[in-house]
Amino acid sequence: MADEEDQVEEDIDAEDSEEGEEGEGKKGGKKKLLMILVPVILLIGGGAAAYFTGMLDSLLGKEPAQECTVDEHGEETCVSVEGHGEEGDEEGHGKKEGDHGEEGGKGGESAFISVPPMLVNLKSEDGIPRNFRLKVFLELKNSKDKEAVEAILPRVINEFQIYLRELYVKDLRGSAGIYRLKIELLWRVNQAVEPIEIKDVLFQEILIQ
Repeated sequence: MADEEDQVEEDIDAEDSEEGEEGEGKKGGKKKLLMILVPVILLIGGGAAAYFTGMLDSLLGKEPAQECTVDEHGEETCVSVEGHGEEGDEEGHGKKEGDHGEEGGKGGESAFISVPPMLVNLKSEDGIPRNFRLKVFLELKNSKDKEAVEAILPRVINEFQIYLRELYVKDLRGSAGIYRLKIELLWRVNQAVEPIEIKDVLFQEILIQ
């Protein structure tokens, strides 16, 4: 009887020992799994944070976001939109002002010269001459040429008179006739003042009686 009890106790001890070893094995496996997962999670989290904060931009060759504008001179100005917009804008505006200043310093702004009124007789189909009164402004491309053009203005008026006296009343009918008159006067005035350039001929008064 005693032998049977001893045998039972040994069997129970053996089972307890196996359960203990199995429990320790499970705990050891969980520890190893945690030791692997924790660094991986930390690496993933750190990488995501570095990407979204822009720390990886220089490593990945990613350029910062920029906003570019082109001014009337065809020059492109780019500024970063990540905290440098105001400084870039100030530099861009400063450059524009400098460009305009240089242009103004060269006397590039236009100027106007008033041509004295001209009165000529136009030919007509019925043979009865008609009075034609014309007053125009000359727009110069460069304001520095104003005095030079005023000095030879009689030559300009002479060229205009010669052309106008050959016109018929029908030549000035409609918008097409007026446009053709503008082109002809512009060509003749540029021939008279060459090498100075006249930008446009502007009509102040056109009267046919």
